[in-house]
Amino acid sequence: MSVSTSFSAIYFPYCIEKQDDGTWVVLNRQYKPVGFNTSDYVKYEDYPVSAKLSGIGPVTCKKIAYDGKDQGNRIYLYNDGTNPLTSKGDMDAYLEKLEILAKLSINRET
Repeated sequence: MSVSTSFSAIYFPYCIEKQDDGTWVVLNRQYKPVGFNTSDYVKYEDYPVSAKLSGIGPVTCKKIAYDGKDQGNRIYLYNDGTNPLTSKGDMDAYLEKLEILAKLSINRET
């Protein structure tokens, strides 16, 4: 099993991905749920890692997408050219996206 030695690759959100049931999973640079440090295949539905996000729609998706476009079911917060570790400006833009995500509510069905 190959694992990353980069903190940011494991613990920083890289993208969010909408699931068929309408929930979202926050993924790291390895396309694993944030905090997972494995090269093994991960079935998201086997873990409690998805959430129904209230307030996420096309406008919000465009705000958090690195290129300002609604990218469908996978929204990238940054890419190689806008990696938050490369410059203060890129980090500031990334943190603004995290602020938007942090303000979303999780809809818990009872």
